[in-house]
Amino acid sequence: MVFFATSNLNKFKEAEEILGKTGLEIKHFKFEHDEIRSDSLEDISIEAVGAAYDQTKKPVFVDDTGIFIEGLNEFPGAYSGWVIKKIGVGGILKLMDAVTNRNVVFRTCIAYQDKNIVKTFIGENKGKINSEPKGKSGFGYDSIFVPDGHTQTFAENIELKNKLSHRYKSLLLFSNYINSRNIEI
Repeated sequence: MVFFATSNLNKFKEAEEILGKTGLEIKHFKFEHDEIRSDSLEDISIEAVGAAYDQTKKPVFVDDTGIFIEGLNEFPGAYSGWVIKKIGVGGILKLMDAVTNRNVVFRTCIAYQDKNIVKTFIGENKGKINSEPKGKSGFGYDSIFVPDGHTQTFAENIELKNKLSHRYKSLLLFSNYINSRNIEI
């Protein structure tokens, strides 16, 4: 078993469902942490997993996710969580009123630490920002993110999200690593 250190129960439930299918059992560790300010998801994740490991002294992982909108110079990027709390998806759409380039990359960095190693796993998904929120499922930016090759937002089609999202990809990389090493947890 590996601990997932997060204060976001939506992230935990999503990870539990995805990793459960790979045979990797996770346990929630409620983690309140003032994350460092950085433009790098990897730097933020590595620092946070170190703090989580100091608290648990057990194999643990964290994730940090950002949405990088080309037409807004990669904003909000690593500040996505803070931005969604302050202005919501409506605020993002307002910022994009006159923006024609709606290309976006959704990126998740998982950082894992045990007594021997710190390792990161990055998954990403390219798409577009929709002109209006659509769908009721998911959380965060799911109602305005349309992955390349599709016409629905992640919030309109949660099964689609669970099959190809940035978090899904990073969790699979993480699971493959843990399972290939036969780590005693």
